[in-house]
Amino acid sequence: MKGESECFECLQHRINSDFSDQLVFNYAISDSPFPFGSSAILNITSSAGGEASSAQFILQYISNHETNCFTNYVNEYIFDSSESTKSDDPDSGGSQYNDVVNGGNGFALSDESETGKALSKNKTCNHCGRFSCSRTIASLAPVARVEKSSYFVLQEVANDFLSGLTEDHVLESLGLFIGGKASGRDSMNFLSLIGFPSFEETNFPGSLRHPNIAPVLAILKTSDRTNTVMLPKTPYNLESILYFNPNALKSDWNRRFLIYQVLSALLYLHGLGVSHGNICPSNIMLTDSLWSWLRLWNEPVLESNLTLQDSESDNSKRAKIGCCNGDCHSNDLYADLKLSPLIDWHSSFHQWWKGELSNFEYLLILNRLAGRRWGDHTFHPVMPWVVDFSSKPDDSCDAGWRDLSKSKWRLAKGDEQLDFTYSTSEIPHHVSDECLSELAVCSYKARRLPLSVLRMAVRSVYEPNEYPSSMQRLYQWTPDECIPEFYCDAQIFRSINDGMADLAIPSWAESPEDFIKLHRDALESNRVSFQLHHWIDIIFGYKMSGQAAIVAKNVMLTQSESIMPRSTGRRQLFMRPHPIRHATARITRNDGSNKYVKVLTQTNEMQRETSLLSETAYLQELEQASSFSEHARHLNACYCYPLSQMKRKNTSSLGDPTAGTFSKNISGVSLIDKNYWMPYKFNHISFLQHMKDEDEASLGYPDLLLWRQKLSSSRLASEDIARDIFSVGCLLAELHLCRPLFDSISLEMYLEDGTLPGFLQELPPHVRILVEACIQTDWTRRPSAKILLESPYFPKTVKSSYLFLAPLQLVAKDESRLRFAANLAKQGALRQMGAFATEMCATYCMPLIVNAVSDAETEWAYVLLEELMKCLTAQAVEILILPTIQKILQNTGYLHLKVSLLQDSFVREIWNRVGKQAYLETIHPLVLSNLYISPDKNSAASASVLLIGSSEEIGVPITINQTILPLVHCFGKGLCVDGIDVLVRIGGIFGEYFIVKQMLPLLKNVIRSFIDVSCMNKPDPVQSWSSLALVDCMMTLDGLVAFLTEEVIVKELLEDISCIHIGVLKQKHMEIAVLQVAATTLFEICQRVGADLTALHILPKLKELFDELAFSQEISKGSTTVSRNLKVTKLKTGGDFQIESRMDLVLLLYTSFASLLGIEKLRQCCATWLLLEQQLLRRHNWKWEYAGESSRIGSENNIARRPATSQGFTSEYNPAKLLLNGVGWSIPQSQGSRGAKNLIQRRPFKAHQSPVVMQEGMSNQLNQEPWFWFRSPATIWDGPAFLGRVGIQKDDLPWKIRASVIHSVRAHHGAVRSLAVHQDESTVFTAGIGQGYKGTVLKWELSRTNCLSGYYGHEEVVNDICILSSSGRVASCDGTIHIWNSQTGKQISVFAESETESGHPTNHSASVPKMTSEQANVLNLNTLSNGMLSGAFDSSLYTCMHLLDSAETLVAGTGNGSLRFFDVARGQKLHIWRGESNESSFHSLISAICSSGSNKAQAGGVSTSPSLIATGLSSGHCKLFDVKSGNVVASWRAHDGFVTKLASPEEHLLISSSLDRTLRVWDLRMNSPSQPIIFRGHSDGISSFSIWGQDVISISRNRIGLLSLSKSAIETDGQHHIIPQKLYVSSDNGMRSLSALSSISILPFSRLFLIGTEDGYLRICC
Repeated sequence: MKGESECFECLQHRINSDFSDQLVFNYAISDSPFPFGSSAILNITSSAGGEASSAQFILQYISNHETNCFTNYVNEYIFDSSESTKSDDPDSGGSQYNDVVNGGNGFALSDESETGKALSKNKTCNHCGRFSCSRTIASLAPVARVEKSSYFVLQEVANDFLSGLTEDHVLESLGLFIGGKASGRDSMNFLSLIGFPSFEETNFPGSLRHPNIAPVLAILKTSDRTNTVMLPKTPYNLESILYFNPNALKSDWNRRFLIYQVLSALLYLHGLGVSHGNICPSNIMLTDSLWSWLRLWNEPVLESNLTLQDSESDNSKRAKIGCCNGDCHSNDLYADLKLSPLIDWHSSFHQWWKGELSNFEYLLILNRLAGRRWGDHTFHPVMPWVVDFSSKPDDSCDAGWRDLSKSKWRLAKGDEQLDFTYSTSEIPHHVSDECLSELAVCSYKARRLPLSVLRMAVRSVYEPNEYPSSMQRLYQWTPDECIPEFYCDAQIFRSINDGMADLAIPSWAESPEDFIKLHRDALESNRVSFQLHHWIDIIFGYKMSGQAAIVAKNVMLTQSESIMPRSTGRRQLFMRPHPIRHATARITRNDGSNKYVKVLTQTNEMQRETSLLSETAYLQELEQASSFSEHARHLNACYCYPLSQMKRKNTSSLGDPTAGTFSKNISGVSLIDKNYWMPYKFNHISFLQHMKDEDEASLGYPDLLLWRQKLSSSRLASEDIARDIFSVGCLLAELHLCRPLFDSISLEMYLEDGTLPGFLQELPPHVRILVEACIQTDWTRRPSAKILLESPYFPKTVKSSYLFLAPLQLVAKDESRLRFAANLAKQGALRQMGAFATEMCATYCMPLIVNAVSDAETEWAYVLLEELMKCLTAQAVEILILPTIQKILQNTGYLHLKVSLLQDSFVREIWNRVGKQAYLETIHPLVLSNLYISPDKNSAASASVLLIGSSEEIGVPITINQTILPLVHCFGKGLCVDGIDVLVRIGGIFGEYFIVKQMLPLLKNVIRSFIDVSCMNKPDPVQSWSSLALVDCMMTLDGLVAFLTEEVIVKELLEDISCIHIGVLKQKHMEIAVLQVAATTLFEICQRVGADLTALHILPKLKELFDELAFSQEISKGSTTVSRNLKVTKLKTGGDFQIESRMDLVLLLYTSFASLLGIEKLRQCCATWLLLEQQLLRRHNWKWEYAGESSRIGSENNIARRPATSQGFTSEYNPAKLLLNGVGWSIPQSQGSRGAKNLIQRRPFKAHQSPVVMQEGMSNQLNQEPWFWFRSPATIWDGPAFLGRVGIQKDDLPWKIRASVIHSVRAHHGAVRSLAVHQDESTVFTAGIGQGYKGTVLKWELSRTNCLSGYYGHEEVVNDICILSSSGRVASCDGTIHIWNSQTGKQISVFAESETESGHPTNHSASVPKMTSEQANVLNLNTLSNGMLSGAFDSSLYTCMHLLDSAETLVAGTGNGSLRFFDVARGQKLHIWRGESNESSFHSLISAICSSGSNKAQAGGVSTSPSLIATGLSSGHCKLFDVKSGNVVASWRAHDGFVTKLASPEEHLLISSSLDRTLRVWDLRMNSPSQPIIFRGHSDGISSFSIWGQDVISISRNRIGLLSLSKSAIETDGQHHIIPQKLYVSSDNGMRSLSALSSISILPFSRLFLIGTEDGYLRICC
């Protein structure tokens, strides 16, 4: 049903003529190697605002034949519409849809309708389908608007599609059905389409679109009697996925789900009595979420037999290439080409090799096979530059020819630069861009492209002089390859844009036409033909990958997201070197002069010279060419075969024995009964039960074998349908093989003698059964689509996911889709489906949640998000849900859903599902980001309440490092009032001791740092930033004062020699606004402590300031920048009066302190009081009056004083209002019962109390506070080193490890052998040696470093502990594995390995490993004397453990080098992997385990388990096990001694430590990891290490060593060095001591690390 092909320029003119030039023509679509087609991709400008719509559409022209059923349908429908328009019916309208309200088909409700009669009687139609053609077409395009073409219609259809109005009514009906309400017919009909309660093979034409058939939005009749079809464009199709990134469908479940969708659509088609006829990857459209649409409207599905037969006979003949418009100039461009529109690479290659096909034509074929598209500037066909245009091409001269053995990128950049790029890049590569970029294509075609395209692709400002003016300049400018237009189209040189001259041709060409001829001759020259195979290898062949790409300097920068689908990319066509052109080789050997001569004109000469060639050489060349052709047969993919030569029969006329009976059975049934009869109990409850996930443990290969046996009883009645099934089998095989199952040759062999391709055996057995059933030669025995859908190949998760997702793919409003999904989830659908199916469905739901904007959408999105979190596994929540929440929180401005997610209840649900560690890594930084840089008010309020409420639960260290310090780093960078309130109220929650020890020292240091900055000669932006930061800091300090007692205020803020407020006020160059804040906050502090203490501590410090102000004549104005940025100061300080100069401080300070202290006391202290009062009288009309001890101020200068600060901030910005309004908790934490326990009650300060006594009393009280040992962050404050940084992510706040002990506690009687820190970083488990050398495990609360509980069930020394992801369970290993409850200390289960299971007897003393003298010394020096190294180790005992994050699976190493797996949840042993060592006579025990590989989501969000398990052995070897098979994929000698620990910080890295004193980093991407990065420096064996980000902390004896994986700062001769330092512990008497270190664990969010020692101590370090 394609229209006649036109050149792209004519097609664009035609579209503009038929519709409007307002259409944005993107590019045309060509199915051939040439720029001719009948379809185009375009944007339609919206009727509102005139901006282009966000979606693209396909406009397809279809030929208009009188015998074509589709043409008849359009003509009759438009005729009926025009007649109804002329009628007097007031309800009739001029424009007609296939009306969705009245059943969708206003013209074909039954076979007996008037329209049906007209079509069947008055028109010639040999299609005898089950239903009339008109009714069938209407069922395939039920939402299509059928009208005469107009731009207005296109606009309306596009707007309806984008707004979701097209099928919204269907989803509303389904929503009523799910809610148990009366829903009408649409819901029942749609559910029957998608297989509920079951699929049916006898469908009735209806008014609903099948969700897997591409929606036809409009069918329009143009003025020249052709028809156009309008469809939405999808970003991908299956062909592009298979070409450019097959990993996007790497998951077996996703492949099954895709085939299930295709089969569902086919079943609907076959039920209507029609076949598709061309099931292939290019006809399977894929949406953003990879939902499939089967495209129908590009093949002659419904045409008559005569038309089909004629088209087939026409295809056998070579069609003429060109535009259907006879006077088009493009017809002359391709007149001499021999290609047909259909591609047969096999025959084309042999024609080219023999010299019968030109280089130009062959390269066009390769471009089409690589997926390149004419007109698409992002993926345009590519051609080689063959000359540099410096001289006229001459085959007898070497000058001017381009070296085709190197890429243009390499020629332009040079080998030296490419080598440097490859060696220094994080991802090694030579080429950073495609061989032909969009920028280059648009620059090449700049003379012919509209300015709008140039502004978008090249440069936003049009500058014609910046475009290369000549061909030689163009060649020199670009590192990209050429385009075909420079070899065939002279129009490309002529400019249509104002100001841009024509592209200049070289001087050796007379005209553009002459240049095109000479340039094309150069491409076809013998010299180019002799080198062209090198260029093909680089652009399309084997030099695109592997070692060949490295040698050719052609390594491409890979995409970071390998699982993301792509519509463009590099497709490698050949894996072997492309053979040289045979005709060229013969000419080269026999023509000594090597004169310039065209290859295509050498036919006669080659025939004469054939006899001169060696027959052996010719046969060798022929064999090479044939072998290469055989190797690339996959380029001739075949998905269907031609029908047999017998007379073709249509689907419904093949003698189906049930056809007559069926007709009789339905003859007496009414139309409504035909369409809407449903079985009993068709309700939402049965629908939910139908989605229930069943135990499918029994389903597998045997079930498929039984299914295949039952196929013998089924028969297909139509070969057309059988061909569709054959195509499905080919697709299924290709999805698994990543290559086509059949090419033209293998298909012909299979049809003749049944010979199957050999690589069919590479398919998994269960897939092979299905494929063989679909492609069997007896087409009558192939299974129908219904039988395939019900086969065991499709698990219940596929079917239930399809039922859940199919309604969401309707063209409906986002609100309707969200409401449906949320209601279905609330009804329990996700729980019925199970966790896995929910995970598959979640990837389709996430875009709907992210795009929720309105309040109604937000409500449903929140419900759906909650339901998903309840039903998903923890890993799936981390992979799918957390990134979605991140996107929502990153949204700037107000978003209702963001405010909803910033609630305590939701965050606690995240904690419960994935733990606090995942929250702190992903969500917490984004919560903070809502408090700075112009935050939204509602979001900031919600974020502040969340941070305040969660601070107490996450603990002091994490709160300081993850909340307080990041907010302090935001001082001066737009931190809002709520951000300061967070700091203040966190201080109030943790109490006075916390404020005094943690916050006040930090704020003092910050203020002093910014005072130093203000004294420097810094640029104005820096000064402004420091001033703003000072204001934020002092306002935080002012808020904290409300939670301090008077004596603490005096000691911390007033007694200090350098009072920070006075220090700010003394700065002569300080911003005026900062001075006002300092003065106001200082006075409020003085009001708090009273007049006596103010006179004692503050007044003497003010004397110097008053003296300076009395004699100062300078009146400095505040910075306009700071004044503009300090608009919030009024809110923060509560004052209306704004000082304008430094002299105004006199009014602000002198008058205030006079009222507080009394004028006499102030005058006694201030010698310059007379000068100050004279200034006040002269400038502000102020005079002290003794009456009533009050002052009089001019009415125009009244100073509004701030109220008492006992309640903290003023009510204007107090979050208590928000708390009371239900944003968070009901009352503020500072006033509620949760935080009240930490607030120190204020008591009156007694001046006569001894300072010593007071300090002693405070220390006794405060030492009982939690986290009393935590060091103040002021000790690590780096001053203004973070200048200009706004980010608050982990990388922006680096951890400066100081390797100092801040607290120590005796944990065990003997050595602390292992540490395990809970993810909340508040609980730690220690395994050590107890009394009687028995192993004990203790649980510690870090806040007070007290032991909460313990486990004492071990008889031997515990060598490893592991916190299990299941709630409250811990595993500990002493040779056996104990699972116990960490809350109660009770044992749950014990696992032991018998000698029979282990497969080896117990080791005897004679089999103790022999050690070198160096190893012996290492062991003697190491203090692990109480562990496994003290003697022989039983091979049946467990040595170490590792928990796989992807599942409740525990892996344990054994003494004989094996791995045992445990199902922790069920308490069962699983399989064992044996990895015995062959390197020595004894068995090496496994000393360390870790897992490696991707934990990210694959396409469709499939959670992936680690791909490798690495083990370290006591012999120094390392082994890599494949997780799926259990095979050892690599084994190597990693160290010269006992491997003590393994870790995998990244997917491809493995770090190992050993008693041989080295730490080594291995790259697992290498086939055999043999060249590690070796870190040396420790003088003793490395007993353990721990990783934070790119930093590694290692321990060895009594020393600790630091190194970075990203920066190896100290390198000597390729060796990376660790600089160890001793870890001292200072005692109360000042003495320093050392202990041997045995274990280490990092607390990344608390910026701490824990050390276990050999003498039983647990040390907390920073």
